[in-house]
Amino acid sequence: MLTFHRFGGLLYGYQQGVIGQAAVMHSFIEQFPNVANNSTNLGWLTSILQLGGWAGALTSGVFAQVFSRKYTMFWGALWVILGSYLCAGASAPGYLYAGRFFTGIGVGTLSAVGPLYNAELAPPELRGFIISMQHLNTNIGLMCAYWISYGTNYIGGTGAGQSSMSWRTPMIVQGVPAVCLALGVWFMPFSPRFLVSKGKDAQAIKSISYLRNLSEDHPLVRAEFLEIKADAEFEDRIYKQRFPNMKADSEWGREIVQYASLFKSRDAFKRVTLAGMVMFFQQWTGIDSILFYASTIFQSLGLTSSSSSMLATGVIGILNTVTTVPAILYIDKLGRKPMMITGSVGMTICQVIVGVIIATCGQDWLAHKAAGWAAVVFVWIYVVNYAASWGPGSWILIAEIFPLSIRAKGSSIGVSSNWMNNFVIALIAPRMLDSIGWGMYIFFACWAALGGVFIYFFMPETKGKTLEEMDQVFGSNTSVEDTEMLARAQEDVGLVQFVEELNGTATPRKHVEDDKGGPVYSEHISV
Repeated sequence: MLTFHRFGGLLYGYQQGVIGQAAVMHSFIEQFPNVANNSTNLGWLTSILQLGGWAGALTSGVFAQVFSRKYTMFWGALWVILGSYLCAGASAPGYLYAGRFFTGIGVGTLSAVGPLYNAELAPPELRGFIISMQHLNTNIGLMCAYWISYGTNYIGGTGAGQSSMSWRTPMIVQGVPAVCLALGVWFMPFSPRFLVSKGKDAQAIKSISYLRNLSEDHPLVRAEFLEIKADAEFEDRIYKQRFPNMKADSEWGREIVQYASLFKSRDAFKRVTLAGMVMFFQQWTGIDSILFYASTIFQSLGLTSSSSSMLATGVIGILNTVTTVPAILYIDKLGRKPMMITGSVGMTICQVIVGVIIATCGQDWLAHKAAGWAAVVFVWIYVVNYAASWGPGSWILIAEIFPLSIRAKGSSIGVSSNWMNNFVIALIAPRMLDSIGWGMYIFFACWAALGGVFIYFFMPETKGKTLEEMDQVFGSNTSVEDTEMLARAQEDVGLVQFVEELNGTATPRKHVEDDKGGPVYSEHISV
């Protein structure tokens, strides 16, 4: 069950790191000199993946609801396969650009739909764990890209005789998980939540039965089905309440107007803005300028050979992954704000130090080898600070600040902000390295510091807060109303009655109807 989530995250991370490693290989530079030696072209080759990812992430939510999670993931995997092998077999720059864009559409789609699909299939007690694993799996994919490329760099030697398979092999490897995903998804069931939303209750029960390895009439299967049914009823009531004049039979229209509604309510708009700004500052700490172009950056710090720069980049992959684990484990104990503010301080200090070292010693690294290695170490420490704070923290925040009724749509806006800012950073970083050198690190240090200020003054602490407490922070009662409506939906579908019967506490009920004969809620009758 977790395989699909892992493949989506792995593909996302792998794509982030693979092109930066390929771009410093001798055979790649020899075949595509106008790309590798031109900062503008290299920026576009790297960033066009993020542009495709933004398009894929932004549209995947609608496709997943209309066509199903399974089919949307399948098409996402096909985009990755097409893009990967266009890049792997590229004989001209155009194939590289097209391949990166198509791959971006695929990983963008999978980054949005994969966690959703797995969370809906997982047992309730594992859903939080699966969500928190998204960032870790991305880092594992990034680490794999670094070390696979480091190994293939030796195919045919590292100099003039290097084989083109040194950079083509990592491109081939990136398509393998996508092929496994495209084949494997057909052996998995449809999401029970998707089936219920389509009125296919019997199929939903069969799907839950299969996933839990229990009979269809088992109490746990029935309880989970009623919980899903109540959620679907709640979403339908919210939609009818907010859009009474819209026809419910237009799925495309329904999805679009729900996104539009995020910008009409002052409360919703405030939360969407915060989600977008969190992802804005996450990217403008400069993290992806390091992750995408680490080998190029290390070469600029005196590690002039491709092997040494790629080895130093591999260390980043390890640190980024290892540091994320304790961050995930302790963020609920320490709180989001303290960890992210501390991370901002650490990243700011590290980037200022790197900038100062380059400004004072960068003209002659041969004479300042110790300074060059000091700069490398502070880049590593910078990555540790990010992985322990903003890395997991930003993703957790955008999932927590929204009320039930707009959580999926609001979070998707935050994700799209991440992709778009990711695109801008990937595009401008090579030119900044060429034109302002040490100034790039000072520039991103300023943004890292501003990110900490933003978190301190504008972002509420979400650790341990209930939906009602979050409402108090934002000065609204949206979550209270949502909770009450959800409770009525649970009552109406029979979930409360079923649970009470299992516990032996059920009491007789009567059914209350509205003026059109429709059920409104069921209430207890004292015996």
